[in-house]
Amino acid sequence: MRDAEVRIYVCGMTPSAQAHLGHARSFLFFDVLRRYLMHRGYRVTFVQNVTDIDDRSIREGLATGQDYHAIIDRNYGEFKESMRKLGVLEYDAEPYATHFIEPIQEMIRELIAGGHAYATEDGIYYRVSTFPNYGKLANRNIDELESGARIEVDEHKEDPLDFALWKFAKPGEPKWPFEGYGEGRPGWHIECSAMSRRLLDPDGEGFDIHGGGADLIFPHHENEIAQSEPLMKRPPMSNFWVHGGLLLFDNKKMSKSLGNFEPLAQLLARHDPQAIRLLFLQTGYRKVMNFTEDSIGAAAVVLRQLKKTYRALRATPNGAHGTTALLAKIEAALDDDMNTSVALAEVLSDKSAGLDEFVRALGILGIEPNDSWLETPKAELPADFVERLAAALAEPIDVPTPEAAIENVIAQRSDARARKDWAASDRLRDALLACGVELKDSKEGTTWTVATNT
Repeated sequence: MRDAEVRIYVCGMTPSAQAHLGHARSFLFFDVLRRYLMHRGYRVTFVQNVTDIDDRSIREGLATGQDYHAIIDRNYGEFKESMRKLGVLEYDAEPYATHFIEPIQEMIRELIAGGHAYATEDGIYYRVSTFPNYGKLANRNIDELESGARIEVDEHKEDPLDFALWKFAKPGEPKWPFEGYGEGRPGWHIECSAMSRRLLDPDGEGFDIHGGGADLIFPHHENEIAQSEPLMKRPPMSNFWVHGGLLLFDNKKMSKSLGNFEPLAQLLARHDPQAIRLLFLQTGYRKVMNFTEDSIGAAAVVLRQLKKTYRALRATPNGAHGTTALLAKIEAALDDDMNTSVALAEVLSDKSAGLDEFVRALGILGIEPNDSWLETPKAELPADFVERLAAALAEPIDVPTPEAAIENVIAQRSDARARKDWAASDRLRDALLACGVELKDSKEGTTWTVATNT
């Protein structure tokens, strides 16, 4: 860290496929980390890259006849819109790998000159044996790593652990000239090393925080360190490595083959983006987390509680004034390894904060009150609401609160609408209406209000 400045590099999307909820969890955490550092008075430079060239996008382009970058642009545009809905701050820099070919090639030349890389007939590889600390980040030794490594049929590297810095072009693949070596494209790992060096560490003395999902620790981040630190004046590459935990979907790893993969954009059409953010705040960023429809329903209840507090403070004379204890409690929680769960609990339990402090506290967590927060239900839900709704639907409901029951029905209706099953959609809407709950659809999602005759 230098002069109260924090430089952060986060490994961003590889948009060869649509973004999913696991991406949202990771990027929402780094958004909160950035907001908190800014709250503490640091000048934050935040870089999140785009891996806009990879094997999957090339294969998809060749298989469908589309330009590979059209696939990238479509998926990344959808991702950016999802981030906007989730309230993620714009990045200070958003480098695309294909825009950094010259810095990538410059690093490769330096690695070759230092004996850390070598050219073969199919590409240029990093020589892992030249880096004694290889495996340190992942806490794995070379013997363990070598036992699981292998050389693919079309690779010509010296050692199974060596990895590609530059892949010479195959027929039909995108390619860039590389004088003295041959046309081709960069390997994945060198892209992030070159972009972070150019944007955050031109002096070769390291930057502050490097982040991403836990699945990137090995080999991606391990390889970044190996190819970056031999070229630095003063290692390490990054002072801190921060990795987010895995997200499960109904207790399983998300996978199209398992049938539990849902694009992030589709989820945001079914659920309030702020409720999704609140859901992730309730679990420590390092921990494995399980997403279920019940859990997002519960998060929606928390959101309504926050809105209720906001309305009450707005309506209170001198409501803008209160103690400063809430911010101090949140700072203590976030200083403890970014414990967002405790920070959110402090917001929910606080009874002394004024409006200004309450809004500032929410802002640190990335929750921004807006005009919709001032809308209040016309009446309270009756005590037997869940039973009445179950009767209207002619099916049992097993949820903890009336609000969670409503959110579950809204989720089912959104699924029906996505399938164009209008009959099911109308049945679900009418069941809620029969119990006195009215739905309102907008581009931001579906909201509900309670009628006075409930």
